[in-house]
Amino acid sequence: MTFCVLAGCTIALLQLRRLPAVALPKIELPNFQAMVAPKPSPKPAPVIDSKLIVDLSDRKVRLYENRKLKATYRIAIGQEGWETPTGTFKVQQMYENPAWLHPITGEKIPPGSKDNPLGKRWIGFTSQDKLLIGFHGTTDYSLIGQAVSHGCLRMRNADVIALYKEVQVGTPVIVKH
Repeated sequence: MTFCVLAGCTIALLQLRRLPAVALPKIELPNFQAMVAPKPSPKPAPVIDSKLIVDLSDRKVRLYENRKLKATYRIAIGQEGWETPTGTFKVQQMYENPAWLHPITGEKIPPGSKDNPLGKRWIGFTSQDKLLIGFHGTTDYSLIGQAVSHGCLRMRNADVIALYKEVQVGTPVIVKH
């Protein structure tokens, strides 16, 4: 067979002949598919079925995970005229170092202020009119176990920080007498 090949300005005639078979060395090519294929995702973390049950009669909140009691915390509850609402709710808000809006005067107290009664964390689960209700910290531990709040559930700062780490928006909150 004769072929004419044009390369640049030169014309060359090539004569192709059948050559004897020659053993070529085996060349290992990299596995390009493995190099560009995504790594499998890690197995998803197991779903933790958490819920909070607040018992106003003994002034405690209990954290359950997968139907097992994980922790119990003492709380302060709403005072007469500002009772903590009962029912089934879900965590709606979570804030670290929250500011506080006084429910009567409307005064805004900044985060970290010694006058801010919300402490280190806010876990909101319902509202009544314009009043938000939730768990929050306090530095006045002498009030824990009493009916002194405007409907919220006060906790020691260390306790509300620990609880904050265990719940998320959507966690059920059951408040009962």
